[in-house]
Amino acid sequence: MSIKNRTSKYIGDRAFYKMILSIAVPIMIQNGISNLVSLLDNVMIGQVGTNAISGVAIANQLLFVFFLLIFGATAGVGIFTAQYHGMGDVKGVRETFRFKFVANIVLSVFGILAYWYFAEGLIGQFLQGEGTPEDAAETLQIGLEYLHIILISLIPIGICQAYSGTLRDIGQTKVPMLASLAAILVNLAGNYLLIYGKLGLPALGAAGAAIATVISRFVELGVLVVYTATHSKEHPFIVGAFRNFSVPRRMAHKYISKSLPLMANETLWALGNTVMNQCYSYRSLDAVAALNIQSTIWNLMGVAFLAMGESVGIVVGQLLGGGEIDKAKDHARKMIAFTIFCGLVFGIGMVVVAPYFPLFYKTKYVVREMASCFIFITGIFMPFGACMHACYFTIRSGGNAAITLIFDSCFMWVISVPAAFVMSRYTDLLVFYMLSIIQLLDLLKCLIGLIMVRSGIWAKNIVK
Repeated sequence: MSIKNRTSKYIGDRAFYKMILSIAVPIMIQNGISNLVSLLDNVMIGQVGTNAISGVAIANQLLFVFFLLIFGATAGVGIFTAQYHGMGDVKGVRETFRFKFVANIVLSVFGILAYWYFAEGLIGQFLQGEGTPEDAAETLQIGLEYLHIILISLIPIGICQAYSGTLRDIGQTKVPMLASLAAILVNLAGNYLLIYGKLGLPALGAAGAAIATVISRFVELGVLVVYTATHSKEHPFIVGAFRNFSVPRRMAHKYISKSLPLMANETLWALGNTVMNQCYSYRSLDAVAALNIQSTIWNLMGVAFLAMGESVGIVVGQLLGGGEIDKAKDHARKMIAFTIFCGLVFGIGMVVVAPYFPLFYKTKYVVREMASCFIFITGIFMPFGACMHACYFTIRSGGNAAITLIFDSCFMWVISVPAAFVMSRYTDLLVFYMLSIIQLLDLLKCLIGLIMVRSGIWAKNIVK
């Protein structure tokens, strides 16, 4: 095979990139602005002190499990949404939206009850490392206060995911972007006013950040509901969506059969990630604040490949729904290559900013130094994270939930979590080395993902 033919397998033409970027760029903008505001939130809270950073970080780590649970439920049914849209079945899209709406409300209520009753014990698991009892007690109080306020936003988050997930699955990524932008602006203004107490308002610190977040979630929901209802011609799935909440039993069974494994996968992955962070915190309480600083800049730098991963699922899912299996494989291969390139570019950016970014935080010197090392390490491995992300969405687009579960969360719990647990409890390794070893283990997952994608076992139409 000539070099030209070999590269054409992985590099598309101008029309190809124009098509994928039309889907990916709005997601990038939405996630980018969201993560930029998250960064500013962290810097604002960081001015309050290290314990405030740690308390909010732990609360958000626990909430991360809920977010991925909702994401898994929405994504599982979203596989059908994308394929129904690919074959022009509006009724099918409407049924999937209706199912997401009801399921997400039920899961949100479950999440509220679970966090309300178990929050103190869960947060306490992160406060067992080296540090003073006074710091641990203050961090616990801040985390509990922040989490209990945020619980008000869980039902709006679930409904938002039903709307935005459906719109994205049919390729309409601009509307969720605009809704998110409106919420972000409200959140940013609310943080400034309520964290520091501007314009005569009380200075509430971390609690103020939580209140601003709750308000922003309702704003986002309002934009999505009003826009979709007033543009029913462009989004016909919304017409009659609330006349009843019934879904044919046969179809409900199919949705559940795909949603449950993906929900299990996302939840297990999030829990695994939480357990690994707890292992890092077991070595040192300072690691909690340092990891929060690292994850904030990582999320901002990762917007390109994270958006590309979602785009892979949308584009490839619609092609599979239209029966274009070979074209779906070709597009997946090229999109994975482009996603890795995005990871490489922004990984270099992570390495460059590593020494400087933690300086924005008003925290201890040791926390800033630790955060710089974490940013440097994760920046080096970002291209491999991009590869795993794209492979995951490719495998998921064909609806084979069992393979997705094995690739993602099984690897987490069989390889990564035991490694982190053993290193934290039975060795004297510094946190930097622990993180480096975990990142190295992900190279194996990257290889497994590429083998699965190349095999083509994921490329199936599940709606015909």
